[in-house]
Amino acid sequence: MKLFFWKRKTAGGPQKKKSKVREWIDAAVFAIVVATLIRTFLFEAFMIPSGSMERTLLIHDYLFVSKISYGPRIPMTPLAFPFANHTLPFTKTTKAFSTAVQWPYRRLPGFGNIERNDVIVFNYPCGDTALYSKTGEDVDYYRVKRALTPDSLKLFYQDPIYRPVDKRETWIKRCVGISGDTIMVVDGQLFVNGKPGFEPPHALTSYRVRTGSGKPFNDKQEKDLSLESGYGVGQDSSRYLTYDLTKDNVALIKKWGDTVQPDPKIQIRKAIFPGDPGRFPWSEDTYGPVYVPKKGATVQLDTCVLPLYSRIITTYEHNQLEVKGDKIFINGRETKAYTFKMNYYWMMGDNRHQSIDSRFWGFVPEDHLIGKAWVIWFSFHKSYKAFYIRWGRFFTLIK
Repeated sequence: MKLFFWKRKTAGGPQKKKSKVREWIDAAVFAIVVATLIRTFLFEAFMIPSGSMERTLLIHDYLFVSKISYGPRIPMTPLAFPFANHTLPFTKTTKAFSTAVQWPYRRLPGFGNIERNDVIVFNYPCGDTALYSKTGEDVDYYRVKRALTPDSLKLFYQDPIYRPVDKRETWIKRCVGISGDTIMVVDGQLFVNGKPGFEPPHALTSYRVRTGSGKPFNDKQEKDLSLESGYGVGQDSSRYLTYDLTKDNVALIKKWGDTVQPDPKIQIRKAIFPGDPGRFPWSEDTYGPVYVPKKGATVQLDTCVLPLYSRIITTYEHNQLEVKGDKIFINGRETKAYTFKMNYYWMMGDNRHQSIDSRFWGFVPEDHLIGKAWVIWFSFHKSYKAFYIRWGRFFTLIK
């Protein structure tokens, strides 16, 4: 048998020079590894695509989200394309991850705990199942299922696809209720544990406005009101228009001599969580009370209360749930109570009349939390009228 011995190069021996291509490859790999570690364990960049948090956050605000505030979450789906969420860049339907390896939820220690009214980025709780339309549009399966018949689903959409927790869409909202809180909304006013909840000073609310001329605000008035994307909608026979305004905006409009009044959202809809208007005749402005589950807490169950917590029991905490008449069975055993395995949170947008939030899809489990919104590092405005950079928002802390 012939043996081969590799000669070890001495420190003073000749070194083979790397080619330019090899140097570029090494540098790229090193950069990807470092950036991935920073993105996973320290902070990550996000962009605000909608107005649900106005005016705390504006469309086209670019921000950093701190992973170390609550402790970085260990990836649950480690086999994934770098810097992609659930779909490969420049494609609409190609998965950017593999579920061949799935790790349990774990989180490293952080600098603090989640506090009431923190602005948080999280994975969309109802994003476990999604649909692609024939044109590649990505939509929420549960919302579409409620609106269409099974035949219509097959006609317009492809088969449902499953996404693991850390590969679901990312959303940003304010955590108005932490584990153990009781949430209620009365005439548009948020109450937490029976006391008035936090109202962001620059939050937007829908108002009905009738100007003296009967026309929408002109360009100067829109500028004075900072209505970057604001415009009157829903004008009726009484010449009222609907605007999203701050309290300061309302005071200014009254000085102009125009009529302004709240536009309450009182319509009871099936889209409102838990999607049972017969038992829960709630709306965006009249909601609750709802208990936000805390790990280790036990809630008494019956068929009236069950719709609030059935998704927690089945989807988030992976139990088998069955209802026979007025009896509830969990994992084959009849029960009248349930003890929660995780902490949950209640999220709402600051622009509460233009926000799809926990009032529509319920609780956010702790394993869906990504991090705390930290600082705005870039911002611009773009519309059909103008484009400009919002210099005053650069490097402002998010509160």
